[in-house]
Amino acid sequence: MAYRLPIPAIARILVVRALPGLGDLLCSVPALRSLRQAYPQAEITWLGLPGTEWFGQRFAHLIDQWLLFPGCPGIPEGWQGPQATVKFCQQVQRQSYDLTLQIHGSGSYINPFLTLLGGRHQAGFYLPGQYCPDPRYFLPYPQQGSEVDRLIDLMLFLGLPETSRALEFPLTEVEYQAGLRLLEAHSLVPGQYLCLHPGASIESRRWPVAGFVEVARQLASQGHRIVLTGTAAERRLTTAIAAAIDQVGTPLPVNLAGRTCLGALSVLLRHAALLVCNDTGISHLGAALKTPSVVVFSDSDMQRWAPQNETRHRRVDSRQVGLATPDRVLAQAHDLLSSSRSAALLSKSMPQSVSEACYGC
Repeated sequence: MAYRLPIPAIARILVVRALPGLGDLLCSVPALRSLRQAYPQAEITWLGLPGTEWFGQRFAHLIDQWLLFPGCPGIPEGWQGPQATVKFCQQVQRQSYDLTLQIHGSGSYINPFLTLLGGRHQAGFYLPGQYCPDPRYFLPYPQQGSEVDRLIDLMLFLGLPETSRALEFPLTEVEYQAGLRLLEAHSLVPGQYLCLHPGASIESRRWPVAGFVEVARQLASQGHRIVLTGTAAERRLTTAIAAAIDQVGTPLPVNLAGRTCLGALSVLLRHAALLVCNDTGISHLGAALKTPSVVVFSDSDMQRWAPQNETRHRRVDSRQVGLATPDRVLAQAHDLLSSSRSAALLSKSMPQSVSEACYGC
């Protein structure tokens, strides 16, 4: 099939999305899936920030190469100085990519940098009234819709195929077996524990710990075992919650903040009956793993960043409901836990291999 972009089937494509967050990366997967379906023989290179190398490795079926973003003026992440940026642009120009594809954002800062990369063709987003490298292949940046939908809109604008908009998170067998050992070490039975993740990469997006304590106490008092997750830096949050809910007659909480790698955390989430979290990367990981969740929004665009399946993933806007947020979270949690999806989780046996677990399918 011929696509709108004037590039060969065996094209060399550079995709630019120099964003740091787990959610930023996972939300790009459906667009990458469309690109790969259109050009299965292409060599696709991802230009990303330091610390995101794992993304190219984990999604090797979509990404062939990974390049380090050198930074550019106007974008705070990755800046290494003008000499590094000039040298990098010269090196990339010699690669003669058939297409440089900008899915970083609106393009207000990144599009001049994209042009300096020297691809035969450029495509991506732009803001009307600002610099547009090529009106034929640049879409006005959508102001509404989810992040996944915005990126897929660009793919469709470029004539690429519609694909599943679901997120995915592939795991290796080694990671899966390590995750099973983690569950066994803490006597965690699939479908019989709940994960609470009180942290967020941006502090303003953190619902106050007191709210998580109230929710955790109520759920623990109803016999649910609480597993607390987070980074090592967030362990102070999870320790406070664990201490507050560790009461006689309730299941002993498990505090795993700072003690799980991304693979083990994924297995933990996949077998949880429920995830309660802020709007942060783990909400998108939960969506990729199809774990029922309640996501609390405190300081971000809910339409853009909420998981798409509203039946499985519930959203609570703390800015609107205020002091009633714990009650709203609990109501959504109870509804999910009593649903047929959660009931099926409670009764199913533990998959013994990553293929049986069927991640991202």
